[in-house]
Amino acid sequence: MPVINPEKLIGLQRNADGVRNICILAHVDHGKTSLTDALIATNGIISPKLAGKIRYLDSRPDEQLRGITMESSAISLYFSMLRRSATGHEPEQKEYLVNIIDSPGHVDFSSEVSTASRLCDGAVVLVDAVEGVCSQTVTVLRQTWIEHMRPLLVINKIDRLVTELKMSPGEAYTHLSKLLEQVNAILGSFFQGERMEEDLQWRERVDERIAAAAVKEQEKSERKAGGSTNGTTAEDEENGAAKADIPAAGEFEEKDDEDIYFAPENNNVIFSSAIDGWAFTVRQFASLYEKKLGIKRSVLEKVLWGDFYLDPKTKRVLGQKHLKGRVLKPMFVQLVLETIWAVYEASIGGSKGKGDPITLEKITKSLSINLPPHILRSKDPRAVLIAVFNAWLPLSTALLVSVIEHLPSPPVAQATRLPAMIDVSPGSEHIDPKIRDAMISVKAAKQEPVVAYVSKMVAVPKSELPQNKRRGGALSAEEAREWGRKKRAEIARSQALASGVSSHVEGITETLGDAKIGEEDMNGLGSDSQQDDPEHLIGFARLYSGTLSVGDSVYVLPPKFTPARPHAHPEPQRVVIQALYLLMGRGLEPLTSVPAGVVFGVAGLEGHILKSGTLCSQLLGSINLAGVSMGGQPIVRVALEPVYPSDLGKMITGLRLLEQSDPCAEYEVLESGEHVILTAGELHLERCLKDLRERFARCEIQAGEPIVPYRESIVSAPEMAPPKEKDHPRGTVAGVTASKQVTARLAVKPLPAAVTEFLAKHLGAIKRLYSERRAEEEGKRDNGIALSEVEEHDGVDESEALQTEVLSLVDFKKELRNALEEVKGEKELWIDIVEKIVAFGPRRVGPNVLIDNTKAGICRRFLQEPHQSDAGENRFDSPEWTQNSTGLTARDFSDKISYAFQLATAQGPLCHEPIQGIAVFLEEVTISVPEEEQSSAREHLGRLTGEVIKTVRDSIRQGFLDWSPRLLLAMYSCEIQASTKVSLFFRAEVLGRVYGVITRRRGRILSESLKEGTPFFTILSLLPVAESFGFSDEIRKRTSGAASPQLIFQGFEMLDEDPFWVPFTEEDLEDLGELADKENVAKRYMDAVRKRKGLFVKGRKLVENAEKQKTLKR
Repeated sequence: MPVINPEKLIGLQRNADGVRNICILAHVDHGKTSLTDALIATNGIISPKLAGKIRYLDSRPDEQLRGITMESSAISLYFSMLRRSATGHEPEQKEYLVNIIDSPGHVDFSSEVSTASRLCDGAVVLVDAVEGVCSQTVTVLRQTWIEHMRPLLVINKIDRLVTELKMSPGEAYTHLSKLLEQVNAILGSFFQGERMEEDLQWRERVDERIAAAAVKEQEKSERKAGGSTNGTTAEDEENGAAKADIPAAGEFEEKDDEDIYFAPENNNVIFSSAIDGWAFTVRQFASLYEKKLGIKRSVLEKVLWGDFYLDPKTKRVLGQKHLKGRVLKPMFVQLVLETIWAVYEASIGGSKGKGDPITLEKITKSLSINLPPHILRSKDPRAVLIAVFNAWLPLSTALLVSVIEHLPSPPVAQATRLPAMIDVSPGSEHIDPKIRDAMISVKAAKQEPVVAYVSKMVAVPKSELPQNKRRGGALSAEEAREWGRKKRAEIARSQALASGVSSHVEGITETLGDAKIGEEDMNGLGSDSQQDDPEHLIGFARLYSGTLSVGDSVYVLPPKFTPARPHAHPEPQRVVIQALYLLMGRGLEPLTSVPAGVVFGVAGLEGHILKSGTLCSQLLGSINLAGVSMGGQPIVRVALEPVYPSDLGKMITGLRLLEQSDPCAEYEVLESGEHVILTAGELHLERCLKDLRERFARCEIQAGEPIVPYRESIVSAPEMAPPKEKDHPRGTVAGVTASKQVTARLAVKPLPAAVTEFLAKHLGAIKRLYSERRAEEEGKRDNGIALSEVEEHDGVDESEALQTEVLSLVDFKKELRNALEEVKGEKELWIDIVEKIVAFGPRRVGPNVLIDNTKAGICRRFLQEPHQSDAGENRFDSPEWTQNSTGLTARDFSDKISYAFQLATAQGPLCHEPIQGIAVFLEEVTISVPEEEQSSAREHLGRLTGEVIKTVRDSIRQGFLDWSPRLLLAMYSCEIQASTKVSLFFRAEVLGRVYGVITRRRGRILSESLKEGTPFFTILSLLPVAESFGFSDEIRKRTSGAASPQLIFQGFEMLDEDPFWVPFTEEDLEDLGELADKENVAKRYMDAVRKRKGLFVKGRKLVENAEKQKTLKR
């Protein structure tokens, strides 16, 4: 294939109707990158012979080594085809630009899938024909559904049905039919869930309209009863209109789900083998058999797949009910699969695996294929196979034609996708209509507003930028000497590192001796290597409207920006676009301008965008598109430190670069001063450390043990120590400050499981309610405060607010009451507590509640309506509270008590991990200040503040320990696919080893199933994150590579074991002894965390074998 000039691709960007933006999604090892290679070969970038082997878009060395994709990469391809503008017209040659993003399939890099999907309009979803639907297949299908992308299904690796499973064409057809049903069942579940949600919303709207009409009718009757007749006609008309609206609201609009499913007759299913370079759709075979069978192509497209049969005598198509007892093969088997099976048998089949040359010659003649003589003489049978398929069913043709015909262009896609995306963006009602119209209509004129979404930042070495690359031609003499000097300097440095300081000095001396004295530029021979080739950050972006050019000045909107308060802190900054790039996989091509509807790279955003953001040409009425939810959340934390302390500055700089360039990695500094990196999993951590050492920091860095998160909670266990306060219920504590002036009595209770689950699910709603309440309070003093300013200090991950639909205050209170009504025991305790809730914790949004149960109600309620809040404030300002302005009241300490609650729930008493699932009832606050100190009591408020905070915090911890404490472990959902294709004995051995590894790591098997028609066992289990490190390597070693796991963070699960349990009954003492020979796993986890944090560990020996530490001299 001839190499396509970049200028050709740049010119095609101007025609938005001829652009396709697609991403390739699949489970790991289902053939995404191999498929992309076949497409890249059509543009002459790589040789067709290397397609599927070179994995061109896997540009990282570790990607090539592991054979998996770790970073999403984009490339632009040229494609031309003959198309008719209308029925009956002559076909015309049309050119297209296809922007392809290849995304990772490993669960650790799900965030890369999220960033790629927002930029694209269509998705090519790959499914392995043998492995079938896997965990990440469901994830990527859900991503396409959420982003409203049109999918195209590719059933890949069909060659494995022939070569590995040895299926007949009939068995393969049955297997493919079941696989297609599984994929469609997933889409059907998404559709059903959405319809149920819409049905619920419709019922709520109907109830609201009926209630409003009833209220109006009641008001009308009251007016008539009171003798008021003025305006009766107008009221009657209004009521009549309201009644007329009720039937309209009662008509539920049914949606057809026919167009959401994959069906070969609709040409949205492609059958392929990327490694052998072939693919086809039903339409291709319909055109092949149109003349031979004398059946129209449109008819063949509908009957080639499904229960349709060809009568060999009459050449008519029969349905299943017309078979009349005859045994016929389905048309897909007879006309399609048997032909493909015959090619495999003739080329690589037979007893010796060399095929049958005579049969192969017949097949090539019937297909009108001429193979070159050197291919026929080749000793490699696969070369013949690939040559036949490349000439008959080339993969690139089938896929790209389907992409052009089935997936939408930017104008079509944005008209359908963007309205919903704009409506759910922050402050959507304040968006300028001009911007909305320009985005939906893809207006690319220069005067139109510019809106672009930057999904992530990509780190590119300075030497890889186009302006630093040489454009063809031979090196001049001076350039050759310069290049040689650099190489000698690199060799000298490597020798110095290998042999020590002396050789380092000799190497530098030799290098300097080779250089000419008087040369102006030494190119930093003595400088640090980090300055030789620094990393530059390039934005990975999509332009939705306008035209963006180099030198343009645009606003960078952060992810928390809202157009309702455009000038709120931090106010968006203007940046100048320094460079624009065409993304070409491993390289970049410079651009001067970019029209709407294309994917591109942008420079000049370094320091202005952390991970994602929106570019807009105007600030007032702009839109924030950066609300994409990441597929995987960072759960594994590791503390880092440089080997040499002098490299600390390099490491910090490298960590900041890594945080910007990786969509999922996060960097934070703990209170202890540790520099911690958060990653999505073990493989992600390994990649981040490699990038940090070799690219960003370029220094030796050592990583500590992984820091796994835990949660602390309490339960009511049958065997518990007696309450500490004998006269009060369990969990009640009366705390007295050190000065004996303030006494706070509170009770700690376990929160019902249903309420805890509800609060954990709706963290986003709590966060928004708190932010609005804070903005209202401070808005009275400064009306310019922004919602984002409040959120910035919440300490909650942005993704938590995007997990579920954010409820309003009324809906939140209603659902919380419903959850409390489900409580079976102690219902009187939980009645009417919703109005008494003061705060949630930790960090003001967690699944713990502080309840004001005092008689006077000293704290402001959190879940109050605005009018109730105003009444409450007036109550606090009443004479009852202000009669003694010099004295102290309990209300003066309400915010201190709330703050102590946040501290106590953020660091539990077990191992200073966040608490989950407790309710703190504040029962009484008593102030006892001597009369002689009443006048100066407020002067000592600062001292009492610290005392109250400490006392309440310690009281909550004491009440916590009055119950039976529990640790909640972070859990992975583990899906293991084990191959058992050798024998029954080998199957039992593999499964036994898998179960052994899971059990030894305290995992739990949930289910196991054998995929019908395949040798694959699928095992679902739960595994603690703390026990998961090294799990993948161990299970592969133990099964000799026959099993491969996928770990997905599932949440927290309670470990039903008291870390403070000791045997005290006669039976326990008799069975276990006083020392409790049975290991307390909860205590082991707790002690490990306490040891890491430097806390006191009970029973830990600080000095062992002290007598051996004496020196001989003493």
